[in-house]
Amino acid sequence: MNKSTLGLLALLSVPVASEACTNFIVSRGASTDGSTFISYSADSHTLYGELYYRPAADYAPGTMLDVHEWDTNKYLGQIPQVAHTYAVVGNMNEHQLTIGETTYGGRNELVDTTGIIDYGSLIYITLQRARTAREAIDVMAGLVAEHGYYSSGESFSIGDPNEVWIMEMIGKGTGNKGAVWVAIRIPDGCVSGHANQARITTFPLDDAENCVYSSDVISFARSKGYFSGKDKDFSFADAYAPLDFGAARFCEARVWSAFKDMNADMKKYEAYARGESRERMPLYIRPDHKISRIEVANLMRDHYEGTSMDMTKDVGAGPYNVPYRWRPMEFTVDGVEYLHERATATQQTGFWFVAQMRGSLPSHIGGILWFGCDDAATSVLVPMYCGILSAPHEYAVGNGDMLTYSDDAAFWVFNRVANMAYARYRPMMSDIKPLRDRLDTLLEAYIPGIDQTAQKLYADDPMAARMFLTDFSATQASMVVNKWKNLGEFLLVKYLDGNLHPETNGVFDRTSDGYPASPEFPGYDEKYYRNIVREAGDNLKVGTMPAK
Repeated sequence: MNKSTLGLLALLSVPVASEACTNFIVSRGASTDGSTFISYSADSHTLYGELYYRPAADYAPGTMLDVHEWDTNKYLGQIPQVAHTYAVVGNMNEHQLTIGETTYGGRNELVDTTGIIDYGSLIYITLQRARTAREAIDVMAGLVAEHGYYSSGESFSIGDPNEVWIMEMIGKGTGNKGAVWVAIRIPDGCVSGHANQARITTFPLDDAENCVYSSDVISFARSKGYFSGKDKDFSFADAYAPLDFGAARFCEARVWSAFKDMNADMKKYEAYARGESRERMPLYIRPDHKISRIEVANLMRDHYEGTSMDMTKDVGAGPYNVPYRWRPMEFTVDGVEYLHERATATQQTGFWFVAQMRGSLPSHIGGILWFGCDDAATSVLVPMYCGILSAPHEYAVGNGDMLTYSDDAAFWVFNRVANMAYARYRPMMSDIKPLRDRLDTLLEAYIPGIDQTAQKLYADDPMAARMFLTDFSATQASMVVNKWKNLGEFLLVKYLDGNLHPETNGVFDRTSDGYPASPEFPGYDEKYYRNIVREAGDNLKVGTMPAK
């Protein structure tokens, strides 16, 4: 997702937006257990991390639905409500349908300021109305055709337990209602991703089983002068979101970093990710190993470690190898423009998830939205079954907001720890990462037993099973948030005032008399000391007093 990213992609000509999102997509045949996965980070400096919950509902004929822009809450208009809507937990509905997105912006003149459906409303309305990925594509296309598309160019990840798709859409400008779009099914056994740059280039024109598109997607581009070749050579991305340096370095680089971890052959596209080559990566790849749910989560925690763009290595990382750079993302020195990298894991994440969809179980049990708040690198995903009847208190809408602190809201609890870590990243991550990984493993281990119990209940009483799952998700949410609150208190004591208080297995050391053990003074590494000497010269050099 992107909170107003018109012009994101041209580093050298327009400002780069400070918000952007990342999605990875794993087909059933590419996963370790036959699940489909969609990951999503909702990255925005103004988005509060909370779990939306919408119960199923029935509506009388003639009922109208108010549409508000997701990014701003601006009222856009009304559309007719349908007779029945499905329950939705975050970005997954009760049939395991999941939709994520990233904004690529595209051509500015194609934004329709009179449209009623923005990209966020398109997602959440569709989740209430569709059961499968293919149905969702039809619903989304129908909504924007009938009511107009308000947003800029958007890539959507759309998945159910059997299929995963990428759909890319852009409006047709004010006075020309609707949108042009293409949707491609990711072949079974393959993985894909997108991160704020349109990725569909050429596509099959006669394979409706695997590719569908708006009837005017090519003719409209011709009418606007974006394309003049043969239909078979038409590229959606090149027509509607031309590639430039910023698109590669800030956006495609995130997809590349995940691709090279799933298939080592993808390392050859590093020059493309750096904006130094126009040899595009493929839309999807076949991984060289099966992908697990935890691996997908870890792909979302990436800072380009081990590559030429490794954010822990350059001078901006400081003495503690901090892989974060505060905005803006570009700066000028002596008339030359420079950049900060934009990695997948980022400080402005509101919420993120890995959606796990499993066709072998009843839908209320098969779908798990592994949900987290704040920076993916310093947070934990909690399993929210799609059959739950309410959001856990710690993640619920209304428990705090971006300007209202709440000490038991997951968003604020994880932010407190993350913001401590940003100051002393390397040492603090030695405490944060082990707990994060232990909780990842622990929660994963619970699932088979919970599935089994829920299935037994479901056979006799589906509502009892859903109540059981609601209690389970709520209990794990409370456990994780409390663990993280305790971690924050521990980090405050351990690293107080730049010192390091020694501890053994999480218990701080004391002398035989019960007095706090003397703190350690870890200082900085040699590289940082050399930087100080290089900058300060003799000004900080230890000398001797002159003779009397």
